[in-house]
Amino acid sequence: MVFDSKMLPAQWKKVCVIGAGMAGLAAAREMRLEGHAVTVLEQGGDVGGQWLYDPRTDDDDPLGAAPAPVRVHSSMYASLRLISPRESMGFTDFPLLPSDGAGRDPRRFPGHREVFLYLKDFCDAFGLMDAVRLYTRVLRVAMAPRQSPAGAGGAGEPKWVVRSVRLGERRDGADVQEEVFDAVVVATGHYSQPSLPTIKGMEVWRRRQLHSHSYRLPEPFRGEVVVMVGCGDSGKDIALDLIGVAREVHLTAKSTEAAMTPAMSKLLAKYANLHLRPQIEHLCEDGTVVFADGSCVVADTVIYCTGYVYSFPFLDTEGKVTVDDNSVGPLFEHVFPPALAPSLSFVGVPKKVPAPWFFEAQGKWVAQVLSGRRSLPPEEEMMRSVGEHYRSRAAAGVPVKCTHELGGVEPLKFIEFGEKYCDFPRYEDWKREIILCANRRRDEDMETFRDRVDDDSDHVRLCLQSWRCLSSTRGDASVAAAPPPLAPTSMAMASSLALNSTGSGSGSGHG
Repeated sequence: MVFDSKMLPAQWKKVCVIGAGMAGLAAAREMRLEGHAVTVLEQGGDVGGQWLYDPRTDDDDPLGAAPAPVRVHSSMYASLRLISPRESMGFTDFPLLPSDGAGRDPRRFPGHREVFLYLKDFCDAFGLMDAVRLYTRVLRVAMAPRQSPAGAGGAGEPKWVVRSVRLGERRDGADVQEEVFDAVVVATGHYSQPSLPTIKGMEVWRRRQLHSHSYRLPEPFRGEVVVMVGCGDSGKDIALDLIGVAREVHLTAKSTEAAMTPAMSKLLAKYANLHLRPQIEHLCEDGTVVFADGSCVVADTVIYCTGYVYSFPFLDTEGKVTVDDNSVGPLFEHVFPPALAPSLSFVGVPKKVPAPWFFEAQGKWVAQVLSGRRSLPPEEEMMRSVGEHYRSRAAAGVPVKCTHELGGVEPLKFIEFGEKYCDFPRYEDWKREIILCANRRRDEDMETFRDRVDDDSDHVRLCLQSWRCLSSTRGDASVAAAPPPLAPTSMAMASSLALNSTGSGSGSGHG
């Protein structure tokens, strides 16, 4: 098809979205709705990011200690289920409704495959797959040399050179290509690159050590004594997965008093092979694990459930964007680096926010700024805002590593975010209420909170009735939500990308 620039909006941009997880797909859809030509680069064999379960692990590096990036992107384990109800998730015009179809999970707190299938449905409903290049890893993203436009004395708008490689094909370099884009949206998630603690003796402990990134199934740990480092969501969830097969499971916490919730007390009373311990003091070469209170145990395996770090090994900004103490910065409102805005942006950096709703709002803001419908403050003003954010966090005693945590610290910030920047609807109060209710239930009983009989408020019940009514009209709603003009426009965009490409067609997204 011949590319006709008249088919595109006056300020359309050629945009590269890195990652086809929840954040990347949200951003890609918003780019298209705004009329931009979008290409999504995804290193996996399908969309979904973290929600695309991968049974493989990096056997050569189970700790994930090697330099980024990890070989296996997904950190999903087989038994994982949502900790928030499905009604609180989903795109604004494409809710995560229960389905009784083959292979579907209609439970209120479904397993990970249900979310993956939902994201596949989303792609189909909005025709996004033609913009996604699978098995494509991004090697480098850097600003292109600035050139003065014809007849002008100043430099033109910045461009970005994206170098990518097709995976599983030729290894002689012929499958590496470089393309130039007007803008790049980084949406690679932050649940892949392990964060490891520094514990005395880790380097000499000869038995099995792994990060939760490499955990998939409980069976390999049958009959073992397992020590879990970290008492967060993943640590407790994996401990529950293991107590049915392991001889002993020792769950460590920075503060055993803080960790002793009613739910933890119930578990310790119910399972004689589950133990709550203080932090590890050191590891011994003979397999002994010594805890901070002087007690010890001879263990077969240590699993580090110590979280993840932000990592963008492909991104070359000449120091304008850095990751320091797990804080990505400087970022204006967690999205735009002031010195490189708006041509470089990040979608999906904030933690503890409702997904994918928050990613939609971020993507819509970026798309509208790129098209010229919205404007950003001057660079100096954005930098001043970032500095104020850091200072207010420090004054409140929030660690730097929690810079991007909004829920629980600044809940109003995420609730009002879209309304403030792109006329995106507020996150509904009833959805936040059911999330908080689920959190309370989890603190009461970690084993049963997902399957308890609903004890929602009258207000939530009324809202849920309206939400469930959408199930009969989901198909019609999704079709109506996809604007008809996008079909011919997307074809023109594809032709544009082909004309501007310097080779044949990286990144993987989590959301």
